[in-house]
Amino acid sequence: MSKIAVIVLSDPKSGGEEALGRVFNALVTAYDAKQRGHDITVLFQGTGTRWSGLITDGSHPVNGLYEAVKDKIAGVSCGCADVFGSREAAKDHGFSLVSEVAVLGTSGLPSIARLLADGYQVVTF
Repeated sequence: MSKIAVIVLSDPKSGGEEALGRVFNALVTAYDAKQRGHDITVLFQGTGTRWSGLITDGSHPVNGLYEAVKDKIAGVSCGCADVFGSREAAKDHGFSLVSEVAVLGTSGLPSIARLLADGYQVVTF
């Protein structure tokens, strides 16, 4: 069984199809891994934290995929959510704020180093 960490960095505010394509493929990767019984975790970092206020909407194009893998979503980067203005949306929509690494001037970020040390393959979108 593989261990896979999917990290979403794409910015929904870019307004382009590329950002939607990236979050779609990130969630498809998580869905596929989950169906195959792999250990999968999903994190939203950087401007990707902005997805937390969008994909939970039942009319959003990736909502079905989100619903299928939401139990595999570790959360959003706390520090990134603060910087990119998505902390309240993340909390309001039930996302955990992940702050494993104390980084000067931030409220903390997820630890990619821990994921790698724990044997996860990291895939970014």
